Amino acid sequence: MSEKLRVIPVAGRIGAIIEGVSLSKDLKPEIFKVIRDAILEHKVVFFRNQHHLNNQDQEEFAKLFGEPIAHPTVSPLEKSNYILELNSDEGGRANTWHTDVTFVDAYPKFSILRSVEVPQAGGDTVWANTAAAYEGLPQELRDLVDKLWAVHTNEYDYAAKFRSINNNVDEEAAKRHEEEFTSVVYETEHPVVHVHPETGERHLLLGGFAKNIIGFSQADSQHFIALLQDHITKLENSVRWHWEVGDVAIWDNRATQHYAVNDYGEQHRIVRRVTIDGDVPVSVDGRHSVTRLKKEKIATN
Repeated sequence: MSEKLRVIPVAGRIGAIIEGVSLSKDLKPEIFKVIRDAILEHKVVFFRNQHHLNNQDQEEFAKLFGEPIAHPTVSPLEKSNYILELNSDEGGRANTWHTDVTFVDAYPKFSILRSVEVPQAGGDTVWANTAAAYEGLPQELRDLVDKLWAVHTNEYDYAAKFRSINNNVDEEAAKRHEEEFTSVVYETEHPVVHVHPETGERHLLLGGFAKNIIGFSQADSQHFIALLQDHITKLENSVRWHWEVGDVAIWDNRATQHYAVNDYGEQHRIVRRVTIDGDVPVSVDGRHSVTRLKKEKIATN
C-alpha cells in the first residue's frame, strides 16, 4: 500500500479527505479496500486534484463499486452511458436535502461526483449523516419511527419546488427539466428507518422525495417529516465541501442526504455523477421497500 495514502477526517460525525491516490479503474485491491472502508465509516470521502479523469475514466472507475446505472428518467450525458450532468444553466441546481433517486425501490448505494466547472465563490455541497441523526433521537421517538413507512415520488410538488429553488433558470428551461424528470412517475414505499446492509446501522430514510407518512394526514406528514429532517440536517451531523475543479466526492447514498447550495447567482457550475446500483432497503422488522406505481406520462402540447 502507498505510504502516502492518508484518510483524514474533516468533521466530527461525517466526511474525510483521502490523500495520496490517483483514482482509476486500475487501483490495487488493497488501496480500493481502504477507500471503500473509509466511505462506509465516514459516509462521504473527498479527493482533490483528480484532473486526469474524463467521462469514460469516471465511468470505468465507478465499476469498481458495482454496476453503474443511468438515472431512471433523465438521459445520460451525450457520448456516455451513465453520467448525469448537473449544469447550473440547464436546471442542475439540486438544492433540496435529498438522498439520490429514493423514488424507486433499489435506489443507488454509492454516488461518484466529479467537478468540471465551479463558481469563483459559492456552489458548495453539504452532506448529512442519517445514522447519527437516528441515534440522536430520543428513545421514544426512535421506537415510533422504527415502525413508520413513507411514500417517495419524483412528482411530489415538483414544479413548485423546482421553481422556488431555481430562480436563475427561465420558465422554459424549468418546464423542460420538469417534463424530463417526471416523464415516468414513480411512487415507492420505504421504511422511515432502514437497516444498512453492510454496517448494520439504522438510518433515517426521508429527504426531498418523501411525500407523506403512511397513515398520517398530509398536514401531519409534512410536520413530522420536517421534524425528522431538522434532526438529519443539524450542523453537528453535516460536512460542507468547497469544490475545486478536479475534485471527486464519493458517498454512501444509503447513509446520507446532501444539498447543493444555490448561492452563486449567474456563475456557472457543472458537476458529473455516476451512481451504483443498490439493494432494496429493509425495515427494522425485516420488510422490504416496494414500488407501487411506475407510470409513463402522456406528452401534452
